[in-house]
Amino acid sequence: MPDIKKILVANRGEIAIRVFRTCRRLGIKTVAIYTHADRTAPHVRYADEAYCISEADNDTSYLKADKIIEIAKKAGAAIHPGYGFYSENPTFVQRLEEEGVVFIGPSAEHIKLMGSKTGARNAMVEAGVPVVPGTKNAIRDIEEAKKTAREVGYPIMLKAVHGGGGKGMRLVQGEEDFESSFRMASSEAENAFGNGDMYIEKFIIGPHHVEIQILGDKHGNALHLFERECSIQRRHQKVIEEAPSPFINDETRAKMYDVAVKAVKAIGYYSAGTLEFIVGENQDFYFLEMNTRLQVEHPISELITGVDIVTEMIKVAEGKPLTYKQEEIVRTGHAIECRIYAEDPSNNFAPSPGLITVYETPGGPNVRVESGAFAGYEVPLYYDPMIAKVCSVGKTRESAIIAMKRILTEYKVCGIKTSIPFHQRVLKNETFLAGNYDTSFIDTKFDMEDLQRKEGKDPSVALIAAAIKQLLSEKISAQRSVTRRDVGESNWKRFGRLTSLGNRLG
Repeated sequence: MPDIKKILVANRGEIAIRVFRTCRRLGIKTVAIYTHADRTAPHVRYADEAYCISEADNDTSYLKADKIIEIAKKAGAAIHPGYGFYSENPTFVQRLEEEGVVFIGPSAEHIKLMGSKTGARNAMVEAGVPVVPGTKNAIRDIEEAKKTAREVGYPIMLKAVHGGGGKGMRLVQGEEDFESSFRMASSEAENAFGNGDMYIEKFIIGPHHVEIQILGDKHGNALHLFERECSIQRRHQKVIEEAPSPFINDETRAKMYDVAVKAVKAIGYYSAGTLEFIVGENQDFYFLEMNTRLQVEHPISELITGVDIVTEMIKVAEGKPLTYKQEEIVRTGHAIECRIYAEDPSNNFAPSPGLITVYETPGGPNVRVESGAFAGYEVPLYYDPMIAKVCSVGKTRESAIIAMKRILTEYKVCGIKTSIPFHQRVLKNETFLAGNYDTSFIDTKFDMEDLQRKEGKDPSVALIAAAIKQLLSEKISAQRSVTRRDVGESNWKRFGRLTSLGNRLG
């Protein structure tokens, strides 16, 4: 297969820019797609070519398979999906294969297999991967599901067969709550994914969410890039990740690496992927799911290994073997990622779209920022609220935490609410600092009420600030109407000093 000369990213925001950066380094031309809502977005300006896929001003959808394929063929570009949207859609990938458009990712067969919770589970069992006790097939009948739940033993977790992103999931502590939980989870799955099939898993006590980053090629080679700890989550979605995990021991770590690589080879998987595991408080681990795409948190694996995962994805799509052998991958240091969302953490993480008036990103040798925002950018309500991924790296976990504290202090975003205050408090939390947190961290170990109290504003403060600003404005007007006595000070300096005072008071 010839080398790829041009890549269309079927995505938006920071992930599109992240892929474009690797393309620029490799000398590959780039193509962006955008909607009317995203016409001023940074990824549009960053690309060599950009095409609007909206059919009307109020059309905000990126799910335009026909349009995207048409643009890719016209531009002579391969397609990288990023994450979300079409990244794990086997029908879309099958279309690309039929249309002769190169897809930078795994095969449609692998996406379909691992996209089904039950199919993935059965495949992992055959590959010798430990799985959580539970159902082998989809269940819709409540009475059958109740019987299975009794056999597995409470507490159990209900999950949508075709789910993801925390949708269609319910923790059930006892049979008295089962029926209502099952109906709600199935209905949510039906609305979100068009399929209400459910399956049941034993709920693991003190669960840690640990994942192994893997790479495979079309020549039967596979390797891992170590693990990531992803246990700090809200509504089953990750908010902070770190690599390596501070919880698992070296024996568990080695077993997980071995299992992950063997599983990838067993199913013949190629491109980047992630095997996610649930690890109990006793270090027993079980397969959770496989993500057949680039993960949001992939930068921290790159920071501790020096491997550009997107580069490897491109090479694999070209039919080339992986650049590295396992023994050449060396883990160095510790990395942390904070996902910065346009959300109000003091209001149950409610979305906070709007105009960004100030946007200053941190710098320095220990920081990596991937963002799709800028001062003057209006964060739309139509898409995922994540505006940036901020990563720190250090020789040790302690130094990575110190670096992240400094980074978050320097990161300035005004005009909207963000999750930065939440991250800052997590980094001071004793349970987090000890490295022994699990997926219940926010619910049991983090004082959300304290955050809400400190972030909440007394409305009288805003009124007082507005009054002071008005007085300052009147004072400036009065000074302009009289003869200037202090000829040694310029009007620009006086205005700057008064404006600065007004800003501090407001």
